[in-house]
Amino acid sequence: METILMSRKERKRLEAFGRVKAGDLTLMAASGLLGLGYRQTKRAWARYQSLGDAGLVHGLRGRASNRQSQDPLRQRALELYRQQYADYGPTLAAECLAKEDRLAVSVSTLRRWLVQAGLWERRRKRQPHRSRRPRRERLGELVQMDGSHHDWFEGRRGWAVLMVMIDDATSTVTAWFYENESWASAADLFQQYARQHGLPNGLYVDQHGIYRPDHEPTGQELLDHCPAETQFGRAMRQLEVELILARSPQAKGRVERMNGTLQDRLVKALRRAKIGDLDAANRFLADVFLPELNARFKVTAAQPEDMHRPLANPADLARIVSIQESRVVAKDWTVRWQNKVLQLPREAAEFIQSGRRVTVCEPLEGPLRVFAGERELQWSPILNPPLPKPPKRTSPTGSSQGQKPAANHPWRKFPAIAAPRLPTAPLPPPAEKMACSTSAR
Repeated sequence: METILMSRKERKRLEAFGRVKAGDLTLMAASGLLGLGYRQTKRAWARYQSLGDAGLVHGLRGRASNRQSQDPLRQRALELYRQQYADYGPTLAAECLAKEDRLAVSVSTLRRWLVQAGLWERRRKRQPHRSRRPRRERLGELVQMDGSHHDWFEGRRGWAVLMVMIDDATSTVTAWFYENESWASAADLFQQYARQHGLPNGLYVDQHGIYRPDHEPTGQELLDHCPAETQFGRAMRQLEVELILARSPQAKGRVERMNGTLQDRLVKALRRAKIGDLDAANRFLADVFLPELNARFKVTAAQPEDMHRPLANPADLARIVSIQESRVVAKDWTVRWQNKVLQLPREAAEFIQSGRRVTVCEPLEGPLRVFAGERELQWSPILNPPLPKPPKRTSPTGSSQGQKPAANHPWRKFPAIAAPRLPTAPLPPPAEKMACSTSAR
């Protein structure tokens, strides 16, 4: 007995034609029941009469589609995937096959081939546990920044940090490689972004010590009613950029998701380009990878306005985004900074007196700068600074035990106790007598 597989629609036709065959239903009534035209119902009825139940099955069932991909194309794609793209996802693998191997395969087709060949496993996505924050509507309204620690070069060199900035409205990415995530790397990337795009209205960062102060406010900060802040936070305040500290990684999820995308795509791009050092990687980022990435993933902002603020004086950016600390001018018109002595010129007396405070700025690049308010002071280094004098001893006797007790001190009122005499041993006889007694014997 032959087994015929039928769809639900074909089984419905079989039931209706069975009733027509038994005389319980007319062909006109069957056409209305099946939702077919009368001529179409007559053709299906004719096939049923001549071929039986098999006449109701679609004639192309079991046959390959005329639009299916050729078998050599499939074999070539799977072979390239095994050799070059074994750890790629279907989307990225399809892009690389089309771009580098001139092999055009749709993502869905490639995914189906990989699943059938056991080279890819479908991954079930977790249910979202929180609602996403909507994008900002304008370019430059909010920018997220984060550092991604990863083995970007797959052992061709040590681990590095990719500092990433992404615009919240358009997903435009700015990134740069550094040895570690520090104040210098965050300040350098922010200056690159500001010179290229302008100052954003807000900057969204995590709770790293670069952005969040770990110390209590100083006395001067309490007097000025200023909260404790880091050097980076002070720079953002002076630039009027709102610094927002995220309370969880999900809060700045846009840059976190971009980090995952870069850890997939950028690692493989560096592998294909055979890059193993930071300088070459940064040139590759600026010239090749980021333009292609932004062209691929950039979205259009809801509002066309650009909220970036231009720099009033680009030279002030390096001064503001720097290490700044207050120092007191000594009586010899010198300022100390990290075991260095900076000599101020005589002309500086017109602007500031000794005992007053100046601000020492250490930029990322270039020499130290000293400011009295908004006026910059020239200085010259002292190569051999004098050693500090040792502190004077307070004890008149020079004893490390402190002051000598006074004559009427209670300690002096105790009676003196004579030390006991120890028994003395008898003296030996003279040498001459000892010799005589020896000879007599």
